[in-house]
Amino acid sequence: MTTPDPPATPEANELDLSDLRQSLALGWRDFTRAPLYGLAFAAVYVAGGWLIYWAMTAKGQIWWTLPAGAGFPILGPFIACGFYEISRRLEAGEPLRAGEIFGVIFRQKDRQIPSIAAVIVVFFLFWNFLAHMIFALFLGRATMTNVSSSLTIFTTPEGMAMLAVGTIVGAVFATLLFSLTVVSLPMLLDREVDFVTAMLKSLSLVQQNPVLMLGWGAMIGVILFAAMLPWFLGLFLALPVLGHATWHLYRRAIT
Repeated sequence: MTTPDPPATPEANELDLSDLRQSLALGWRDFTRAPLYGLAFAAVYVAGGWLIYWAMTAKGQIWWTLPAGAGFPILGPFIACGFYEISRRLEAGEPLRAGEIFGVIFRQKDRQIPSIAAVIVVFFLFWNFLAHMIFALFLGRATMTNVSSSLTIFTTPEGMAMLAVGTIVGAVFATLLFSLTVVSLPMLLDREVDFVTAMLKSLSLVQQNPVLMLGWGAMIGVILFAAMLPWFLGLFLALPVLGHATWHLYRRAIT
């Protein structure tokens, strides 16, 4: 009896602008073909946004934002797998059964998704630590000021310098995290690879297509920011479309 050949090592491909356009078009198509699933998964993020806003405004308890915000990087990869599984089934012509879709998401706890979720949480916590350090460095003497009600502090030279440095450092963190996860999450759902290999292939893809992929990441950031402005309600549309589009971009980017 011959042993089966091991799965081929994933390879990153060259992409062009048409790949991004087609991925978005297919993402919209998948959302319109299975809107209830997309709305249900997006509702988790919308509810989380409302919780954070309520904690900061109604209760004035800013400390709540850390554990509430940490829930996003923990749950995010699993919810994203829901979008990927729907797109995978539509692509393969398989039926969309709720039990099977949620079962696939639940089974990720025994695969590599928890490891990559842990990496995302480490990024989140380290960035939170750095943000506090940057605030203390530039505005340490203004610790008695309530920054949530005295926003003029950010118009001072120290406040503007803090915003500039914080934006640059945050952009570096966001770019690195995006590069490591842009296609590694759908890859972990689709293939039996370890999370380190998946992240390295994702990074390799960005290195091969830096302008295109970083433009994709910037577009995602702008869309999500705009979607959060009307009480997070725009996420009901933005998250499913972008989630499905990410699956189709992965299918074009990795062979």
